[in-house]
Amino acid sequence: MRRTLSLVSFLLLVFVALSPLHARAELRIDITRGTIEPLPIAISAFYSDNPEAARMGQDIANVVSADLERSGLFVPLDPLSFIQDAKSTALTPRFGEWSVLKTQALVAGTAELQGDGRLRIEFRLWDVFAQQQMLGLAYATTPANWRRVAHIIADSVYKRLTGEEGYFDTRIVYIAESGAQNRRVKRLAIMDQDGANHRFLTDGSDLVLTPRFSPTNQEITYVSYVNGTPRVYLFNLNTGQQEVLGDFPGMSFAPRFSPNGNSVIMSLARDGNSDVFTLDLRTRELRRLTSDPSIDISPSYSPDGSQVVFNSDRGGSQQLYVMNVDGSNVRRITFGEGRYATPVWSPRGDLIAFTRLFKGEFYIGVMRPDGSGERMLVRDFRVEAPTWAPNGRVLAYYRQGRANSRGEVSSKIYTIDLTGFNDRQLLTPIDASDPAWSPLIP
Repeated sequence: MRRTLSLVSFLLLVFVALSPLHARAELRIDITRGTIEPLPIAISAFYSDNPEAARMGQDIANVVSADLERSGLFVPLDPLSFIQDAKSTALTPRFGEWSVLKTQALVAGTAELQGDGRLRIEFRLWDVFAQQQMLGLAYATTPANWRRVAHIIADSVYKRLTGEEGYFDTRIVYIAESGAQNRRVKRLAIMDQDGANHRFLTDGSDLVLTPRFSPTNQEITYVSYVNGTPRVYLFNLNTGQQEVLGDFPGMSFAPRFSPNGNSVIMSLARDGNSDVFTLDLRTRELRRLTSDPSIDISPSYSPDGSQVVFNSDRGGSQQLYVMNVDGSNVRRITFGEGRYATPVWSPRGDLIAFTRLFKGEFYIGVMRPDGSGERMLVRDFRVEAPTWAPNGRVLAYYRQGRANSRGEVSSKIYTIDLTGFNDRQLLTPIDASDPAWSPLIP
């Protein structure tokens, strides 16, 4: 279900009536193919005769354009090539002029500062060849929220033209790294999926690892080495409050929320052995799921909460296993050479992403939940920690390069399409590792 905009002071005002459909094949991008020719799209500035609103309208158009271009599915046209101005385009596009530019889709609209101080944005998506409107929406919000409006518009356009949910109105939490390798400072940091609105959540006084979002989007669970001992914490994004989930004997690793947000699954190390446990966040009851004299770590729920994937060396090498959520019916799903780690279930439920180490190189790959259809997307010196965008079409991960002559290494976050194309770096202020993608912002 699409997030409710009113919860964050957004108000969907109107759905602009669609024009009658012409007898023509609908403009649509087939994103199931490996190689996709990006669709030429024009994003006109959102017109206003008010200078302040016009500035925000231009900024919104720029963000929409950048979101769509970054997906690899669209190629936004250079605004300097536009023949028709923003004002007349918002009223009635002259489709012949846009066709000359080879435009297939056109986004145009208006920006208005209302008497109550709110910013009202109206936009339409046009199929240029068919000369028909495909989508029309309007929003009102405080001017400070203009960037979120832009991401929501980009999501709407993406969905209308691909049939898939968008993923632009989201955030990424990650580990920000700085300092020498033997004195590495690691802090929690968060940003929009395009790198905007970046901020640090912790000050670096304690080592932090493996942050993961709650499905409600307002909390993060992570591991922190306060006083040198790893413990699982919760961080409330609204209040900034941090709390320990429990003072468990031994060490705790790699926590993740359940799909309903009511429990956290993690690995606990006791007496030299690691097993998978769940913690009920309401009752604080801890329940053990695995009991094997091996190392069972990195658990991840299926999106319906019925199953858990994890990695274990119980078969002699580090492989992936799936079990029921109560710990029963454990079955091995990988049998390849090398080591498999950090499995994470797709939000669509159709795939599991993982890290594989084989012959000294790292891979990011995907497979079906039964282990079939294994496919590698990325190979490099070190690539790890895949995380899914909420639509299950894009992965983020981090890549660490080889040490230079001074022994320094650098790690960066990248995103890649599920087909294995469109591998792009996500810019961060400092080194970055272990990303986690949020659900769509409520």
